[in-house]
Amino acid sequence: MRKTRLVTFLIAFVMLFPASGLSELDEDELDITEVVEEQDDESNTGIIDTDGSTTITVSCTGDFTIGGDNYHHKEKDFYGELKSHDNDINFTMANVRGIFAQDDLTIVNFEGTFTETKYVPANKKENQFLFNIAPSYVTVLTDNSIEAVSLENNHVMDHGEEGYEETKQTLENAGVVYSNSEIVGVFNVKGYQIAMLSYLCIDRYDKPVGGFDNLYDKVAHDIAESKKTYPIVIVSFHWGREKDYTPTSNQIKMGRLAVDSGADLVIGHHSHRINPIECYKGVYICYSLGNFCFAGHKAPKDMNSYIFQTRFRISAEGEVTNTGFRIIPIRITSLKDRNNYTPTPITDEMKMEGIVTMLKDNGKKLEYAVPDYPFEWQQ
Repeated sequence: MRKTRLVTFLIAFVMLFPASGLSELDEDELDITEVVEEQDDESNTGIIDTDGSTTITVSCTGDFTIGGDNYHHKEKDFYGELKSHDNDINFTMANVRGIFAQDDLTIVNFEGTFTETKYVPANKKENQFLFNIAPSYVTVLTDNSIEAVSLENNHVMDHGEEGYEETKQTLENAGVVYSNSEIVGVFNVKGYQIAMLSYLCIDRYDKPVGGFDNLYDKVAHDIAESKKTYPIVIVSFHWGREKDYTPTSNQIKMGRLAVDSGADLVIGHHSHRINPIECYKGVYICYSLGNFCFAGHKAPKDMNSYIFQTRFRISAEGEVTNTGFRIIPIRITSLKDRNNYTPTPITDEMKMEGIVTMLKDNGKKLEYAVPDYPFEWQQ
């Protein structure tokens, strides 16, 4: 088994921030000058334990938006950054690819399209952002150990059915697993199958419910049916409200319903802000993983986020248990003052603890909020 370890040398010029007491974390600054990867034999990927059980490591991130839109193609936006790297799209993953190389499955929310069509559907013509990138750049996934994507969000239809179909075909041709509300994505690892389901249900401030009521029965049915066939079922939701640091009542109801129906992990995104994690009946519900590689804004107010990792142990008899989680705090950029679309782990301990403090504070009203957010695997 080839095993990898990421060895990172970071030289940072930073300003310390105070721990947040309520919702929003002050912007921290990080200047990455060098990241080096080495190969060795210390990975925990696909562990086969002495009792015959197998441990599978899964990494999850929030919004992955690359490319540009019909209205804002400027030299300082994503395409300008891409050009400055000789059009090598892998610059985006330079500081995290070693993390993904160590796991068994990485899942991101792909919020955009792999298409060059200029078609814009009528219901999108007034939108501020419409995202697309050429299909050839799907290598940003395959070259960086990103095996699966969720395709249920409010940008996958930015270029209509034509753009959506081209996106799905591009992913299929590249061997990247995708899921949406009608297609269960299945990933094979170490002799086991992991099923992935995805749904879009956004809360709006002008409406009490935005798609939730029509999905409760469907979600429960889909998960229960998938669990009959697949030992591990992971459910992704694009939900909630933008810029919220805590989940809505609809999210809480849906997340727990997913667990009650058989989900082994629930991951969420859309708010562009990180939200607390619950452990409900032994299953983690990540209400929002925030942004990850995010081309939607060159200087968002909050550029902090985290990668969520968890491990499943499958016994020799086929029983699945969760063996804990850890977070890897990141900034969505490696620069101090703007977004350069290069997610970068944070190494300053005070900044890392500040993120934990914020998550704990924002989870105080959640009945099943996790008590801590470890940075390392717990033994």
